[in-house]
Amino acid sequence: MIQAGQKFPDFALPNQDHQTVRLSDFTGKWLVLYVYPKDDTPGCTLEGQQFSKTVGDFARVNASVLGLSQDDVASHKSFCSKYGFTIPLIADPEAKLLQQAGVEKQDYKGVEYWKRTTFLIDPKGIVKKVYENVKADGHDREVLADLKSMT
Repeated sequence: MIQAGQKFPDFALPNQDHQTVRLSDFTGKWLVLYVYPKDDTPGCTLEGQQFSKTVGDFARVNASVLGLSQDDVASHKSFCSKYGFTIPLIADPEAKLLQQAGVEKQDYKGVEYWKRTTFLIDPKGIVKKVYENVKADGHDREVLADLKSMT
């Protein structure tokens, strides 16, 4: 897995609106890139809703928030619309970025999925902190507190 101090892999992936999102789009800003297992599941919905509620707090400290999963663009669009998310979700259906970042897989009741993981990336594209085994509820506030302590 990518560790603190390493450069985050460059990427160009579509968001829920079919717009290509690149790491370079965030040069000069902090980026919170959170990986979640699957659209429209309880924990993932809660995490997306909480990040959507605090996105303005992140913006005030020069940070953007992106969600990432292996779901496709159509699934992301439906998920965002259904719950009114105000954060972009990027689609990695071939799991290339998930693999490059070294996100681990986990088995849950016989289903394999990508583990909930968050990367806090500085304005130069360097990972400052990696959150593993993330609990969805309250994670946005945890990351925001850490970010505030670093800026």
